[in-house]
Amino acid sequence: MTKTLEGQTILVTGASGGIGAAIVREIAKEGAQAIIHYGRDKSRAEALLAEAGGNGWIVQADLSTPQGPFDLWTRAVETAGRIHGLVNNAGIRTEISIESSAVDWKAAWQREFQINFFAAADLCKEAIRHFKANGGGRIVNMASRAGQRGYAADAMPYGSTKAALVNLTKSIARSFGADGVTAIAIAPGWVRTDMAEEFIAAHGKAAAVADIPIGEMAEPSEVAELVAFILRPGQASLNGATLDVNGGSYIR
Repeated sequence: MTKTLEGQTILVTGASGGIGAAIVREIAKEGAQAIIHYGRDKSRAEALLAEAGGNGWIVQADLSTPQGPFDLWTRAVETAGRIHGLVNNAGIRTEISIESSAVDWKAAWQREFQINFFAAADLCKEAIRHFKANGGGRIVNMASRAGQRGYAADAMPYGSTKAALVNLTKSIARSFGADGVTAIAIAPGWVRTDMAEEFIAAHGKAAAVADIPIGEMAEPSEVAELVAFILRPGQASLNGATLDVNGGSYIR
């Protein structure tokens, strides 16, 4: 069977986590070489590369620092050469109350924006320049349902970063489509990851799926399959789209 991503090299950030690892497995299955980004857990990244048949690379970078995203892109290009796609998947979710101190409040917002948005924006900047010089490329930004409909009182930084990521995707699509650079956002609701399991442990599964009509969270593999589809060369007309994966809990 034809592998739809044969010959492509894709950088996936936050690749050692649940959704990121599923994306790496899926794009490898479709013939792509993955650049597996990790922050701290080298052993998980190495194990994931082995799962992908060793067809790719692992690259470390700390996206919580201003220089981290630029270091990641430099190392990725030095390691792999031509890059065809960027998947901005890395993200965190912080709970912070409006009753917290000004110092804690500010720190939570700054850290969440650095990892969820600023790092993605910096990588997009470098990717766009690389793609323009090398015949085009595709960006997939992992946004969230939270960025579309608003979010919980104690997690407002998360929803805000994801809303910004959706807008960045639209701006790239409108500004650089003519250069062969296309950008798409994915907006999942709850996905069964460590982040979701922590929420379930604290609040129960019923609270997590209460407003999901199908009654279940998405699996990481569902999101990964969509990412692989988006990365197909023939899907350029998806440029600028935000694709919802939320079980019907938010319908536009």
